[in-house]
Amino acid sequence: MTDRPSITQAMIKAYDDYTHLTLDRRGFMDRLTRLAGSGAAAAAIAPLLAANSARAAMVEAGDARIRGGDVPWPVATGEMNGYLVQPAEKAAKRPAVIVIHENRGLNEHTRDVARRLALEGFVALAPDFLSPLGGTPADEDKAREMIGQLKPEETAANAAATVKFLATHAESTGAVGVVGFCWGGGLANRTAVAAPDLKAAVAYYGPQPKAEDVPAIKAALLLHYAGLDERINAGIAAFEAALKANGKDFVIHMYDGVNHAFNNDTSAARYNEAAAKLAWERTIAFFKAKLA
Repeated sequence: MTDRPSITQAMIKAYDDYTHLTLDRRGFMDRLTRLAGSGAAAAAIAPLLAANSARAAMVEAGDARIRGGDVPWPVATGEMNGYLVQPAEKAAKRPAVIVIHENRGLNEHTRDVARRLALEGFVALAPDFLSPLGGTPADEDKAREMIGQLKPEETAANAAATVKFLATHAESTGAVGVVGFCWGGGLANRTAVAAPDLKAAVAYYGPQPKAEDVPAIKAALLLHYAGLDERINAGIAAFEAALKANGKDFVIHMYDGVNHAFNNDTSAARYNEAAAKLAWERTIAFFKAKLA
């Protein structure tokens, strides 16, 4: 027996609408109340749908196998801040990977993902793309509002500048990749368009770039999609056709029966351990091959 409330696909869809700014907080709770049958049930279910920053990290910040901390660097809009981490053991040079956050901004989960990459032998940098607006706030709803205020062209230019920063970092080989999740998956795709020096891009359930922008892509692409993610999956066919027409190096993986954000282990309702593990293994193998 379990006391965990039953979560339906319709509830997950409502949360997705809410977190992508097509539904406000009041509208989300009203819809969730109708779906759950009562306000009390909705109040119990809402935290399971949301990401929980209190969940344990896979790699703790103080792990002796890694070293790093917060750093600034110059970008198109002035200065960006982020979290730079790498293996504790000194090495001449290592390939580098940019880790782009979801629409919640640079939070502890994204920092954790950067540490996971460091343990795989990469220089990992998790930028705060809300730096031009003062940085990621503690309030996730506020962070999502701020994400909506960013100018896409400036954000892509900042990402391209971040590629250059990592390519010239003292401990980087100059080979740079990017991985992004949700909003960050979309930005990973746009970074591939904006940064000709980028070697590899991995997008987890990210919005696709315009077909006319695809010819500018030089990086190899690894694209992870969730089978139940109708909103994002609607753009796959056109993107795939443009990639094929332009002879791009890409691989698409569809994970059947899982939801958008399946990789985020801080979201109890949407995380899928099997899909997340497989996608991560593919991601690491891809970076090791393309950034060698």
